[in-house]
Amino acid sequence: MKKAMTISYEVGNNLYLNFTNKCPCACTFCIRSHADGAYGSDPLWLEHEPSMAEIRADLEKRDLTKYDEIVFCGYGEPTERLVTVVDTAMWLREKGCKKLRINTNGLGELVNDTSGAVARLLCEVLDTISVSLNAGTEDEYMKVTRPRFENAFEAMQKFTADCVKTGRAEVIMSVVDVIPQEQIEAAREIAERLGATLRVRKFDD
Repeated sequence: MKKAMTISYEVGNNLYLNFTNKCPCACTFCIRSHADGAYGSDPLWLEHEPSMAEIRADLEKRDLTKYDEIVFCGYGEPTERLVTVVDTAMWLREKGCKKLRINTNGLGELVNDTSGAVARLLCEVLDTISVSLNAGTEDEYMKVTRPRFENAFEAMQKFTADCVKTGRAEVIMSVVDVIPQEQIEAAREIAERLGATLRVRKFDD
C-alpha cells in the first residue's frame, strides 16, 4: 500500500477530491482492494487526513472553473468528513465552480449519528447526490457492500428519500454492472420508488 497526499485528481474533464480513507463498508468490488489509485492517479491512500488549509492550498493550484464537475469521491466515504465536505463546497462556490457532486454510500446519517441533517446539509451546497445502491435486495446489498451497520440498507434508502424531499439537488442511485440483471431491475424499482434516477455504472467507470 503506497501512501501519498493526493487530495485532488483529474478524471476526464472532472476533478475528484480525496479527503479520507475511512469507510463503513467493504464492498466486494471496491477498487481499493486491488489498486493504490484510480484512473491513473497517484496513490490515494493518504498519509493523513488533510486539513482545510491543505485542501485549499492544493485546490488553489488549479483552474477550478475549467472542470465540468467537481466530485467529492476518493479512497473513502466523503461523509466521514461531513464538515470538511460542506465547508469545501461553500468555498468552491465562492470560486465560481460550475457543478458539485458527491459519490456516497448513503450512510452518512449513521456515520455522523444524525437524523436527516446530513441530507439537508449536502443538498444545500451540492448539485448532485449520487448514492451507491449496489444491489436490488437487502440480502444482496449486505453481501456485496458488507457494511458495519446492521440497518444500512434501510438507512441508505431513507437518506436518499430525504435528499429527494429537499428538492434542491439531483439525486442518483448507482449500481455496478457486475451484478445480475435481475438485481439491476430490482434496484431500478427502488430508485424510482424513492424518486431518484438509477445509473448503471461500468465496473471501471
